[in-house]
Amino acid sequence: MTLTETRAETGDPDPPGSVFARVAGFAHRRRWLVLILWTAVLAGIWGAATATGSDYRQDNSLPGTESQQAADLLERHGSGQATAGTLQIVLRDGGGLAEAGTRERVEGMLGTVAALPKVADVRSPYADGSAIAPGGAVGYATVTLDVESTEMGTEDTQRILDAAQAVQGDGLEVELGGDAARALGASAGGFAEGVGVLAALVILVAMFRSALGAVLPIVTAVFAVGSTFGAIVIASHAFMIAEWTPPVMMLVGLGVGIDYALIVFARYRAELLAGVPSGRAVRTALDTGGHTVFFAGCTVIVALLGLVALGLGSLRGMALCVALTVLATMLAALTLLPALLGAFGPRFARKFTPGSSRGSGEGWRRIGSAVQRRPLAALLVGGVLLGALALPALGMRFGFADAGNDPPDSTARKAYDTLAQGFGPGFNGPLLVVAEGDARAARAAADALAGTPGVRAAADPVPVGDGGVSTVLVFPDSSPQDEATADLVAELRGDVLPGVAERTGATYLVGGSTAAAEDYAGKIADRMPLFVAIVVGVSLLLLMAVFRSVLVPLKAALFNLLSIGAALGAMKLVFQDGRFGVEGAPIEAYLPVMVFAVVFGLSMDYEIFLVSRMREEWRRTGDARLAVREGLAHTGAVITAAGAIMVSVFGAFVLSPDRLLQQAGFGMAIAVFVDAVIIRCLLVPAAMRLLGRRAWWLPGPLDRLLPRLRA
Repeated sequence: MTLTETRAETGDPDPPGSVFARVAGFAHRRRWLVLILWTAVLAGIWGAATATGSDYRQDNSLPGTESQQAADLLERHGSGQATAGTLQIVLRDGGGLAEAGTRERVEGMLGTVAALPKVADVRSPYADGSAIAPGGAVGYATVTLDVESTEMGTEDTQRILDAAQAVQGDGLEVELGGDAARALGASAGGFAEGVGVLAALVILVAMFRSALGAVLPIVTAVFAVGSTFGAIVIASHAFMIAEWTPPVMMLVGLGVGIDYALIVFARYRAELLAGVPSGRAVRTALDTGGHTVFFAGCTVIVALLGLVALGLGSLRGMALCVALTVLATMLAALTLLPALLGAFGPRFARKFTPGSSRGSGEGWRRIGSAVQRRPLAALLVGGVLLGALALPALGMRFGFADAGNDPPDSTARKAYDTLAQGFGPGFNGPLLVVAEGDARAARAAADALAGTPGVRAAADPVPVGDGGVSTVLVFPDSSPQDEATADLVAELRGDVLPGVAERTGATYLVGGSTAAAEDYAGKIADRMPLFVAIVVGVSLLLLMAVFRSVLVPLKAALFNLLSIGAALGAMKLVFQDGRFGVEGAPIEAYLPVMVFAVVFGLSMDYEIFLVSRMREEWRRTGDARLAVREGLAHTGAVITAAGAIMVSVFGAFVLSPDRLLQQAGFGMAIAVFVDAVIIRCLLVPAAMRLLGRRAWWLPGPLDRLLPRLRA
């Protein structure tokens, strides 16, 4: 079909001047070229990703923290303890591990394990009296690897587990513990994503009454997320990308991608219902909805890039990857979706001729009118409700999931529980005290630590590396995630060890994974104000430029903070306090900032979509009350559907066996639900009614300084 024929078909020979409309016009006219290019990009990236495979790595460094100083000190003195990977073969026999027949079987098994690939050394429990618990029923052998735990393939770990469990029976139980063993219980994924996409499909079919109309937004999201996912697999060879980053990308990318496509698609349908030909409807939809998608996507990206200010390696890598995913979904909504509408839109358009709509927003007009009659009451009810839900967030404790949070049937969880029963709950998270000084200084520290309340036992000092430092393992009375353990770390650093240092002149540092988790949480808390200031500040400037208003952006920031607070409060009640049958444990340390970044940006989607339509009505009529009512009437159904899709996609991740994804999906689902239902449909109309004409006030100096952007 020629360009002239296409324009004649659409009835619009003069394309609009907006860059989004021009891009849409090009994608619509060259639909097959655009579709082929997107398909080639997806196929090419995944072909390369399949050929190269992934190389995800974890950056656990915490510059400026005491646990990092302890690790660096060990490394400077030539100790492999800072990086060596280990596994524990955990043994339990009610008849006693010292029984001759049991000992013979265990030692034979340990010899087999020692000969396996990637095993550097195996230390028998019979070679170290402290490796067998009081009573003699529980013990462990230490398997030292010749690679880091993160580099241990699941096949190699499974081979060790199979060899260890070959001697089970006759009362002897064998499990495998350690970081590498936890990977054996990890799910391959896909189920949660499938449930979320299926729920989104059902909602879209109900909204558009068309299977084709429901599929196109999902196809757009899948192309964008799939292309980015493959690119990250390739990039993992050159950049530090944690293995938990791809699932987070999927979580955010699917929700955002479907949401952005829906915003454009809903405007396209509205144009069809108004009698606009399909081709022109595509360009008009991008001329209006495209601005919303662009500015909303930019806000999400800015919020995610704010995480870079925290200076934490793995979190920074995740932020960059998710920001790239959002950028790809935004580009797909602005280019791929118009091409799909060019190819399949005419079939869809036949279902939505003028007058075919069963609703015209009357229900939302009634809601808007009701809110405007009692705006103060609406603000009070909504504010109190969200404040009550956000209040528990003040009591959040941060930490990291360990094997104690793994599924009960996993070998790592069974090993964790067995060691806790035999040696006490603190055995799974010992503190590593590094003493730089002579042997007497290390012994003085061990003696002081052993007499500290909250310490179950302190091991004898062990010289490491070149002998310039010694390590003392400290076993708390409490489990690694217990608040008492965090208090103990603070006491050792602030009171016990400084007192010993004054007497001996030596240097003492508290490290280990448990202390590192406390340092990580503290690092995030210290830099949180800067992060929030960057995200909120840049978002305020962007919205001021878009809406030419001071009060509208301030209102948006305040309401967004309310929705995030409500989400964090709900996360605390469920995952920390253990409501609804969930096992209680600290919230993952980096989740609050991640949820803040993603949700703050996503909340702007609905803010820009709703308020831009209100502003459009305000500029057309000059009637502030009418603008609020009509803005809600034209956007309420789309915001509700988009919110339902987001809640479905995010909420589906609660079904994942991974605790991180459960918490992230739950928190984001609650935040989006609160934002779409309570804030956009109740608090925003009430606030805009109270602000009236003042909502669009912008001081002259700011008006001259800010660039002019159109939403």
